[in-house]
Amino acid sequence: MAIPRTRPSAYPAILSYGFRPFFLLASLQAATAILMWLPLYYGRLETLSLFSPLDWHIHELLFGYLTAVVTGFLLTAIPNWTGRLPVQDARLLMLVLLWITGRVAVFFSVETGWLLSAVIDSSFLLAVVTAAAPEIVAGRNWRNLKVLLPVTVLLVANVMFHAEAHFQGVSDISRRLGLGAVVILIMIIGGRIIPSFTRNWLVREKPGRLPAPFSRFDVGTIALSAFGLVAWTFFPENTGTGALLIAGAMFNAVRLTRWAGDRTLADPLVLVLHVAFAFVPLGLLLAGLAALAPEVVPMVAGIHALAVGAVACMTLAVMTRASLGHTGRELEADAGIRSIFAATIIAAILRIAAAMAPDMAVLLHMSAGLWVAAFVGYAVRFGGVLMRPRLQTRRKSGT
Repeated sequence: MAIPRTRPSAYPAILSYGFRPFFLLASLQAATAILMWLPLYYGRLETLSLFSPLDWHIHELLFGYLTAVVTGFLLTAIPNWTGRLPVQDARLLMLVLLWITGRVAVFFSVETGWLLSAVIDSSFLLAVVTAAAPEIVAGRNWRNLKVLLPVTVLLVANVMFHAEAHFQGVSDISRRLGLGAVVILIMIIGGRIIPSFTRNWLVREKPGRLPAPFSRFDVGTIALSAFGLVAWTFFPENTGTGALLIAGAMFNAVRLTRWAGDRTLADPLVLVLHVAFAFVPLGLLLAGLAALAPEVVPMVAGIHALAVGAVACMTLAVMTRASLGHTGRELEADAGIRSIFAATIIAAILRIAAAMAPDMAVLLHMSAGLWVAAFVGYAVRFGGVLMRPRLQTRRKSGT
């Protein structure tokens, strides 16, 4: 007998699957954090956080927005990997409340104190790992345990972030460690879902050349990139680090070309995954060039290519696809969804341009505006969908 997708429940539909509350909260957090960022940057707004404005900005995107997306993805993917029932209802509500409490504790850390704020905030990812690992083990899905390694590194980076900000006055290593962990997670998960979704669509709609299967080339590329990101975390201005990052960029670019993305122009839901992944080699390249020639390429260019480009574009693409597929909707990108994708991609390009030309503040403002529009657009487009029960039938099958 097939295992039901969820248990019968008296709880609201939004607590029936992890992606529902966490994707919605993530979109609201991403929009709010950037909406507040420029006034904070110009000193027109203050928080009650012990973090500097820049550290608060970085932290709430890395360990606020991103942890919500990662959690929503894991809690939705693990039942598919293991065949087990999802974390839902009271257990899911506790995780949601813990995430929200972490955001409040960080924002009001002047009142709570740095240590209590750090404990509350860091306990969320610890709870996620604690909830996810037993499910994977119980389902004997051993190959997916490796996905929890970058998540655990993200937890360590969050603890380090609080400690660095308190004892040094500013975060440093932890910023790059957290971002690097998420980029590696994208390399692992993206390397699985992008070829898979591309293959499914091409087989159905456009027979011909298909994505190359996962091979040792992919393993080697991820390993090389991981070494480069570790070196970047601790020695961001070292020439050896620059060489590793540039090599990782080249191999990831080749990896992307093997996935037949050029054949997916007719399906924005698939195409956007390829475009988002393209920011991975671009970000590694810019970070590598910054290590070798910081007077030509600023480090912040590579950081934002990875953070705004690879991470934001990929997470929004995955959030959109899951929000359609897992609620029983057709996997089709209407005009609103296409606008969300376009806004995110253009925001990333403009943010990289603003890093290369810091005197052109208008680029920064335009990028921030498009970012906010994209995530508010997601919340408006999918807020009601995420709060309502799954449709019982699908009008058209999809990947």
